[in-house]
Amino acid sequence: MKIEQIYTGCLSQGAYYIESNGEVAIIDPLREVKPYIEKANEDNAKIKYVFETHFHADFVSGHVTLARETGADIIFGPNANPSFEAIIANDGQEFQLGDIIIKTLHTPGHTMESTTYLLKDKDGKDHAIFSGDTLFLGDVGRPDLAQKAAHMTQEELAETLFDSLRNKIMPLADDVIVYPAHGAGSACGKNMMKETVDTLGNQKKMNYALRADMTKEEFVKEVTEGLLPPPLYFPLNVKMNKEGYEDIDEVIERGVKPLSPQDFEIIANETSAVVLDVRHQDEYVKGHIPRSVFIGIDGGFAPWVGALIADVQQPILLVAPKGRVEETITRLSRVGFDNTLGYLEGGFEAWKKASKDYDTITSISASAFKNILDTEEVPVFDVRKESEFLAEHLDKANNSPLDFINDYLTDFPNDKTFYVHCAGGYRSVIAASILKSRGIHNLIDIAGGIKDIKDVGIETTDYVCPTTLQ
Repeated sequence: MKIEQIYTGCLSQGAYYIESNGEVAIIDPLREVKPYIEKANEDNAKIKYVFETHFHADFVSGHVTLARETGADIIFGPNANPSFEAIIANDGQEFQLGDIIIKTLHTPGHTMESTTYLLKDKDGKDHAIFSGDTLFLGDVGRPDLAQKAAHMTQEELAETLFDSLRNKIMPLADDVIVYPAHGAGSACGKNMMKETVDTLGNQKKMNYALRADMTKEEFVKEVTEGLLPPPLYFPLNVKMNKEGYEDIDEVIERGVKPLSPQDFEIIANETSAVVLDVRHQDEYVKGHIPRSVFIGIDGGFAPWVGALIADVQQPILLVAPKGRVEETITRLSRVGFDNTLGYLEGGFEAWKKASKDYDTITSISASAFKNILDTEEVPVFDVRKESEFLAEHLDKANNSPLDFINDYLTDFPNDKTFYVHCAGGYRSVIAASILKSRGIHNLIDIAGGIKDIKDVGIETTDYVCPTTLQ
């Protein structure tokens, strides 16, 4: 038996490759399926099953493509009703995979079709669970994503999740391994651990939601407390996962169309495409196409695209580093953004050589900012998450989280210069690009964010551990 976790840091997502005696199961695959097929070929094995723990909201799964290319059966748990052919398993139904068995445990609550898969080894012993978004390490799945579909309140879903955990998962042995669908950084939970694999016994000790003496009322209160609105692209990804989607190879073929600066500009004007610049923030600050949006490929790229562009049908034109166009299109497609129309051939340098207008962002060091603070009081906007801000921030700074920056546009002054910063410099440049695309230009970015601000001795509030704020 072979179990491999294939973890994608940008999405904080874990897919799983399981092989036994020449047969393979994939759990919650990413949309690009070639790596799974190649692994099976290397093992001289055949992909037999594709197990889906639920209809994912934060990424587009590869189940449809993988089944078509390999002949594998797609397996969902009870209550799933996809538009394509799939096996809708009964609670407790078992699937033979080589010498092992994968058993369906229906665990509704995150969504009503949410299912945990229990792996039994060749001796019939419970070995591991693949818990999807039902159980994370340190947390459980948020119970507010399926309300519309399930006609249930988030409190009712949380009550259902409580019962699933107590009746299906907690009775399992402490040495059972937990393989979740997500880790720290995912918007599918609130307080996940940085680890991606653990034992159930340790989770019973460490995970607040698995406290043995916890009442259902306490569970509902703690699980629903502090939930931020889900990103707007989530229901669009659910729809794609439920109804099917275009083959990723076709998406890539359409997107890798090279465009001259002249054609790039014409298409941008004709289609109202978002010009998405994915270079490093330092390059974007020095020069970029006016009204383009920066989301760097080397940061938390795909989730930020989903949160800030939101509409997966939005046409996109790319400004990308040399050799990284296909990678960018692939990562866009992971969260359902399939409408890339092409990229700027020769990159931003070609735009400048064509004598096209370009814009810049004024960015200063934390040291220069300290000198300014020594002589005057200036408006400062911190675009980190609220929990980060509450833990530690500049005195008198405003908190305008990047996730919801469009809701804060009227807060930024239009009659004087203001300053923006984040933790390290990535998110503040994203924020600056969005503000400038909305016609707000009187801003200055503080490079290096709160880290450099503290390093140069600018006073901040007393630090409060974020876990105490949950």
